[in-house]
Amino acid sequence: MVEAVDPPPRSVRLEQTKLLANALDRASTACFTVGVATPLAGYLYRIASVYDRVETAELVLLLTAWLTACGIFHLLARRVLRGVAE
Repeated sequence: MVEAVDPPPRSVRLEQTKLLANALDRASTACFTVGVATPLAGYLYRIASVYDRVETAELVLLLTAWLTACGIFHLLARRVLRGVAE
């Protein structure tokens, strides 16, 4: 016989929601660090020779893509947190 399982208490669901929102926001920070700050610093300081082969337009396109990913993750985190207020 299968016993009925009670849903987790509201406090547990609240903490799980906050944990998910934090994870999404950390992902946005990682996208910024890996995709924007690091390549931009390498390009500005000419740290790696690979940046000599990258066109400026290509770099701008890639930075824009990473910034977009960063923004999407951050907005998702905000949307998840909106569920906490309800």
